[in-house]
Amino acid sequence: MTDGAMALHHNGAVETGIPYPARLEAILGADLCAEAQTAISAWPGYAPTPLHLLDGLADQLGVGAIYYKDEGPRFGLGSFKALGGAYAVLKLLARELRDPGGARLSEGRIAKGLHADQASAVTVVTATDGNHGRSVAWGARMFGAACRIYMHAGVSPGRAKAVEALGAKVVWVDGNYDASVRQAAQDAADNGWHIVSDTSYPGYMDLPRHVMAGYSVMVAEVIEQLPRDAAPTHVFLQGGVGGLAGAVTAALWHHYGVARPRVIVVEPDRAPCLYRSAVEGRPVAVEIVEETIMAGLSCGEVSLLAWDILAAGADDFMTVSDSWIAPLMRGLANPASDRPVVAGESAVAGLAGLAAASQSAATARALGLDRSSRILVIGTEGATDPAIYEAIVGRPPQEIAA
Repeated sequence: MTDGAMALHHNGAVETGIPYPARLEAILGADLCAEAQTAISAWPGYAPTPLHLLDGLADQLGVGAIYYKDEGPRFGLGSFKALGGAYAVLKLLARELRDPGGARLSEGRIAKGLHADQASAVTVVTATDGNHGRSVAWGARMFGAACRIYMHAGVSPGRAKAVEALGAKVVWVDGNYDASVRQAAQDAADNGWHIVSDTSYPGYMDLPRHVMAGYSVMVAEVIEQLPRDAAPTHVFLQGGVGGLAGAVTAALWHHYGVARPRVIVVEPDRAPCLYRSAVEGRPVAVEIVEETIMAGLSCGEVSLLAWDILAAGADDFMTVSDSWIAPLMRGLANPASDRPVVAGESAVAGLAGLAAASQSAATARALGLDRSSRILVIGTEGATDPAIYEAIVGRPPQEIAA
């Protein structure tokens, strides 16, 4: 189903009306998610991020309620990625570091920076569109590891400077995000460095699993923040490589079981790797010819772990055009009645999917959207590049957040 500004594909293989499957527990189980929540909630500066009720926008889009999980304030880093990359750095160091007798060091003590001397001998590297690299750099600084972050030409200088401010070295790579992933992997292999990626591929599964476990902390918070009688009926999730969507889908499925919400994965039409994979029924790569404004979602290859979860748990896959993004960012910043929200370009992808669906009676019907629907969206980032944000919205983020 397409209308020029969006496309929708229903996942005929989705598994509904059943508890979270045992085979998926091996990928992202409830115990792994609970372990991440215990660890991350003990970090300095931890606080649940806000869950905003956007009644005005819900009325405008013809649904009962919209709950917007605002990840802009997360650990002062501006995005949900703070939960994943830094946690994976911690798990890597806990795996690699030993005391003089060869015993593993305490993860809790590593998290407090008490083994920074040993950690300084470890170099972590990753490719990023901005936010994941910032999280890895922050975790490396917090725990004492060295860090190199690979960025492609489409990443803004402002996002690179934010990573450098955390003490990491930025390495620029010709090509797109997937080229930077390959270069980071090659350099790590050549130098004995450690990849901390948010995407999984054959031979590299362990740390991306912990990245997703870190992301699941958002869902634990949402469940506590929602009114008791207001379980979401639908969740619209950003695509990218699928890590966020897979983590949120798994965590909601853990909690709600057979009554889990309908999951709709939303991607830019310029980077539709999950959508194309759903259409083909298997993971496929897409070539990114033109960069999307949603820089954090400019990914051409799916994460295999995330795909296994989404192939079973995502009801629908959507693509949206960039034309939806700026108006939604401005609308959140200057609402008629709701609380103003600072939302970056990738933050509003889920809302873009909902807005696009609401403009088509046939699409709304296909997704079961009506005035009784309760929608959860993840506002994955604030103004991670304030200059870009101000150019789009027309106001600086600090003025809106004041």
